[in-house]
Amino acid sequence: MARDVRRVPFRTAITAISRFQRHYRSRGDGPTSTLVSSPHPYSRALGLVAVVLIGAWLGLLVVGSVRTPVGPMDTKMTLRPSLTGGTKINVSPLGALELDSHTAPIRLDVDVDQLDPVRSQALVEHPERLSGLQEEVGQDVASGTTDLAVRSCVAVVSGATALGLVVYRRPRRALAAGGLALVLLAAAGVTAFATFNPKSVLEPRFSGLLSSAPQVVGSARSIVTEFDVYQKELARLVTNVTKLYDATSTLPSYQPDPGTLRVLQVSDIHLNPAAWAIIGSLVKQYKIDLIIDSGDTMDHGSAAENTFLDPIPDLGAPYVWVRGNHDSADTQKYLSGLKNVHVLDNGRAVTVAGIRVAGTGDPQFTPDRSLATGGDPAEEMAGIRLASAIRDQERAGTPVDIAVAHNPTAARETDGTVPLVLAGHIHHRETEIMPFGTRLKVEGSTGGGGLRAVQNDEPEKVRASLLYLDSTTKRLQAWDEITLGGLGLTTAEVSRHLPKEAGVPGTDPSPSAPPSGSPSGTPTGSPSAPASGSRAPSAPAGPSPAP
Repeated sequence: MARDVRRVPFRTAITAISRFQRHYRSRGDGPTSTLVSSPHPYSRALGLVAVVLIGAWLGLLVVGSVRTPVGPMDTKMTLRPSLTGGTKINVSPLGALELDSHTAPIRLDVDVDQLDPVRSQALVEHPERLSGLQEEVGQDVASGTTDLAVRSCVAVVSGATALGLVVYRRPRRALAAGGLALVLLAAAGVTAFATFNPKSVLEPRFSGLLSSAPQVVGSARSIVTEFDVYQKELARLVTNVTKLYDATSTLPSYQPDPGTLRVLQVSDIHLNPAAWAIIGSLVKQYKIDLIIDSGDTMDHGSAAENTFLDPIPDLGAPYVWVRGNHDSADTQKYLSGLKNVHVLDNGRAVTVAGIRVAGTGDPQFTPDRSLATGGDPAEEMAGIRLASAIRDQERAGTPVDIAVAHNPTAARETDGTVPLVLAGHIHHRETEIMPFGTRLKVEGSTGGGGLRAVQNDEPEKVRASLLYLDSTTKRLQAWDEITLGGLGLTTAEVSRHLPKEAGVPGTDPSPSAPPSGSPSGTPTGSPSAPASGSRAPSAPAGPSPAP
C-alpha cells in the first residue's frame, strides 16, 4: 500500500513536468517536422529547479530516513522540507516535543517507535547505567544524524538525477539536476549549522498528553540554575514512554520550588462557561498561587449575566480582576461582593499571595451604543493615571510588582514604573520589553473568543499563561504559554519561555527613567524590570474582538 501511495505523486510530477518541457521543446512528427520556439532561459532554469525540488523531495520520501537506537529506544530519523526548520520528536501515542533547534528549509523528524525490551531491562537491572544515559543518548543521536545526512545526500541527488533523466532524457541535464540538488542540500545544511541553537531544549513545546510535561520536568528556576538536571529529567520523560503513558491520568502534582510563585494570567473569557473548568484544572494541576484576569469576562455587561461569575470563588486561588470594555459597572459591583475576588480600578493596589498588584479598569464600555467611545486617548489617559498611582505606591514604600490593564494601549503608559504589566483585549498573545524596561505581556482569549466564536470559520484557540515569579524579588523567571483547541477541538500545547537572565540574582536591569515631559513622568526609585527574553514570540494576529 505504501508503494502505491508513493507512485501517485511520482507519476503526477513526471506528467506535469514532461508536459511543461514538451511545450518548449522542438519535436519532429514523421517526415515533416514542426519547430516550436526555443524555451526562454528563465523558463529553462525554472523547469530545472522544479525538477530538482520535486526529485529531491521524492528521494527523501522514498529512502531519506534511517532507523537508529537512541539509548533504550528504537527511533526513525527523517529529514523533511520545511519553511521554518526545527526538530520534532514524535512520542506516539503521547504527543510530540518541538524544538526551535535551527532555522533552515529542512526539519528533523524523530519518531520514537518503541522501547527495546533488552536495553530497557538492562537499565532496570543496572540503575547505575542511568548516570551515563545522557552521554550515550548524545552519541547515538550524533551517529544517527551522521548516517541520516549521508543517506539524505544520496537520496536527494539520486531522486533529482533520476527525475531529470526521465524528464529530459539527456544524461548531461540529469547530472546537472543532481549537482544542483546537492548544492541546495549543502546550502540548507550550512544554514542549519549556522543557526543551530543548543539552548532550544530550554523551551520545548509540548503537545498531546505530553502537555503535562512541564510539571514532570521541574520548576522554572531549577531549569535555569540546574540545566544538567533538567536535561536528565527531559531524557527520562522521553525514554520512559510506557510508564508515563500508564500514569498520565494520575500524574503526581508538581511540588513548587520554595523560590517560585505561580500566577495564572487569563483574559477575555467572554461568557464561555468552559473557561471556569479549564482555569480550575490549571489551578489544581500547577498549584497556582494567584489568578489575574485582565477583563472582558462578560459579553454585554448586563445584570442577567452576573450569575456567570459565581464559580470564581471556588476556583481554588485568589482572583484579581480589572474591568474590560465588555464589562459594565454593574459587573464590577457584583464581582466586588464575591469572596476571594479583588477588583482593581483607578490604580488601586492590593497585596495577594505576597505579590503587589495595581490595576485600572477600561474607561470605555462599548456594548452601550448610546455612549460615544473615547478611543485611544481615553485609554492613554487611564494608563497615565495608573502609572501615577504606581509611582505614589513607590514613594509610600509599597512598590508594585505587577500592573494590570485591559487594553494594551493603557498598559504601555506604565513603561518604566513597574517590572511587569499584563493586558488582554486583542485576542492574541504578544510580549515585549518596552523602551524603559517594563515587560508588556498580552494574553489571548481564555474563553476562545466566547460563544461568538462559532461565527468564525476557524475556532479561536483557548489561551492562558502560567507565570513563574521569584518569591523574594517578585521578578518573572519564566512563563508557560498554554494553548488549547477551540470549540469542538481537543488539542493541547504547552511551550516554555525563559527571560535571558532569569533566575540569576542581581542581573535584572532597572527600567530607564522616561525623559521629562513623557506621559509616564519620571519614576522615583523605580523597581528593577525583568531582563529581556531569550526570544520575544509574537503570535499571529487573530480575529480582533468586537468593539
